[in-house]
Amino acid sequence: MPKASMDAVLRKALKKVVPKPAERKRLEALAAKALELANKEALKHDAYAIIAGSLTRNTWLPGKMEFDLFILFKPSVPREQLEKLGLRMGKDIMRKLGGRAVTEYAEHPYTSGCVRGLNIDIVPCYELESTEQLKSSVDRTPFHVRYIEKRLPPELSNDVRLLKQFCTAAGVYGADAKTEGFSGYVCELMVIRYGKFSKVLKAVSGWRPGEVTDIENFYNKNDHSGLRKMFKLNPLILIDPTDKTRNTAAAVSVESFCKLRSSARRFLEKPYAAAFFPKTKKPMRLKELKAVMKRRESTLIAVSFRPPAIVPDIMWPQLRRFGERLESILKENDFDVLRRGVYTDCGTLAVVLIEMESRTLPRVRKRVGPSVFDEDGTKGFAKKYKGAAINGPFVEDGFWVVEVERQFRTAEDKISDSLGDPLKELDAKGIPSHVAKAIASRGLGVTSDLKKVDLLAERKKEFGVFLREYFEKEDVA
Repeated sequence: MPKASMDAVLRKALKKVVPKPAERKRLEALAAKALELANKEALKHDAYAIIAGSLTRNTWLPGKMEFDLFILFKPSVPREQLEKLGLRMGKDIMRKLGGRAVTEYAEHPYTSGCVRGLNIDIVPCYELESTEQLKSSVDRTPFHVRYIEKRLPPELSNDVRLLKQFCTAAGVYGADAKTEGFSGYVCELMVIRYGKFSKVLKAVSGWRPGEVTDIENFYNKNDHSGLRKMFKLNPLILIDPTDKTRNTAAAVSVESFCKLRSSARRFLEKPYAAAFFPKTKKPMRLKELKAVMKRRESTLIAVSFRPPAIVPDIMWPQLRRFGERLESILKENDFDVLRRGVYTDCGTLAVVLIEMESRTLPRVRKRVGPSVFDEDGTKGFAKKYKGAAINGPFVEDGFWVVEVERQFRTAEDKISDSLGDPLKELDAKGIPSHVAKAIASRGLGVTSDLKKVDLLAERKKEFGVFLREYFEKEDVA
């Protein structure tokens, strides 16, 4: 498609990704007031405050009415005192701004609040000369702020906005545990490295898993194989220009990497507005669900429970590990799992979907024992299955074999049995700790009844959308 067509699409997208003057004025006014209050209080403790995040480099998107306020203390301040002072100052600032404050927890506690619909995080950290002196990951932020302000030309701010919105539309914007995608900082670094939005996409379209980007040239190309070993299984290695030992894209999953690359290739081939603002997906409901399962001739099992009250960045990894463990339990018992998926609203509903190749297993199960030349093993095998075997023991290829009646013929029965144990036994089975506590105390539902699965979609629209996304995977090759 001619360049003019891409320019037309980008101009149209820019009208939506650049905040309106009134929105900008409102956010900047609150940030200035918060910074003034913070510095006034920080001076009493030989500290100072800075605004962090996309607001400082003018790369924030409309509707993202938020900013971070970092209070930098001297390294001589003890950690416990930094946390105490940081929380006290955060609550005081929020009160003076007329907002409500809550204490949140990352590597150390910080204050989060809302003032007339605008969200603010107030985070204490240390003022350091080098990232080699880091006491916690939040201490990196001031280095990131200074680097981006110095290296990102103002004329490329809107290119960052386009990239952020493009990633959002592709479902890969955010380094949180749910998305496992590209953070705002990574998007800014990509624009610094490649330039205008179209050039970023051209570079992304040619990425290969294990891609190495080193803006500050800390390493020569001969070191790249070593970096891939250092950051193994990371599909994208984007060396932090403020810390050569850190991969800023460590959160990016292989799936997100492939999604962005595929989206970039499609857009370059034929630019289209929906690449920035796709249509909202409709929830899949019972009629469609029945039709798709009839076509697939598989069985869908939903394991649902009320999720524990933990932060999303802990909940999502636990839920994924829970899904992995359920699959392994089923495979250990001869069930063939086709695929799985997980969903949670981190509030009232968590679901692990497990799709089975077949609904039931045969009544009979084969057990292979020791070699016939193993006399001790033979005695033990015969004793174990005496009276329990449907057939045997008999010899097959030089080994003792018995056929026994299978205890669980359906995956639902096996899952229900495995997860019906007390907490201690769930822990022993490798069920993630927070999930184990939730299902031990509140129970869970296990069903292959599509009507019951549909009830979950009726209860939670987002779960219905998740069902559609599970069955309608896009081509990302």
